[in-house]
Amino acid sequence: MNNTATIILGIALAITMWGMGLNLVIDDFKRVLRSPKLVLLGLLNQLILLPLIAYLLVSLLPASPEVAVGIMILSASPGGPTSNLLSLLAKADTALSVTLTAITSVVTIFTIPFIVNIALDHFGGLSQSIQLPILETILKMVLIVIAPMFLGMIIKRYAPLFSQRMERPIRIISVSLLALIIVGIVIKEKENIVSYFADAGLLALALNVITICLGLLTASVFNLGKKSGVTIALESGIQNGTMALFIAGTLLSNPAYGIAPAVYSLIMYITGGMLVMYALRK
Repeated sequence: MNNTATIILGIALAITMWGMGLNLVIDDFKRVLRSPKLVLLGLLNQLILLPLIAYLLVSLLPASPEVAVGIMILSASPGGPTSNLLSLLAKADTALSVTLTAITSVVTIFTIPFIVNIALDHFGGLSQSIQLPILETILKMVLIVIAPMFLGMIIKRYAPLFSQRMERPIRIISVSLLALIIVGIVIKEKENIVSYFADAGLLALALNVITICLGLLTASVFNLGKKSGVTIALESGIQNGTMALFIAGTLLSNPAYGIAPAVYSLIMYITGGMLVMYALRK
């Protein structure tokens, strides 16, 4: 990937995480102590079950190495800030949504290198020799993800009015940059785009629907209530597509790995919207 695209990816991810930080307070991280059952079940779905389901799907369904690795990158990524907005629109547990997004954004910094390396070993193809250096990757992710997020939290703490005014513009910029990146990947991979979409579409849809349903099932089995169930379902199904594309295009320097996350990002907005409508009807 050329330097311009790499810079755009980095900026897009940093802005997305800064915008997330503008909506966070320290109390969001303390929620795990006050509501351990809700938070831990949400984290179980997203940090453990999501990658496992993705691994099973790419093992069982035919897919090119690029699509298989892309699906695993997506499953290793944290929840996206879009899930917070959708939880708000669905009148679900927005506080729980923010907490899960914040915690997974921190935890996945350390889990992403391991999951992605496993994916490269198993699905990258016989000629695949790329590996993510663990410590270097963690350092880069801290600088691009954690630092902007905590900067946003500091601004939220000391300049709440500015934070509130910036919320909408940051969301618009983040979505616009994500759309720009997806278009760039499609143009870059135009010769293979049809086959990639054919491979990635079914996998992305299956992963998204299964994880959303799993979130609703978890809430039902453990009697978490409708609002918490919708929240966990959204957190499980709405991933940080910008981060997945950053990993594919910048850390791995292979835009083809970004096809599956790009397809998933399009699908998740549709299914997420359907879940919101379902929640409002109920």
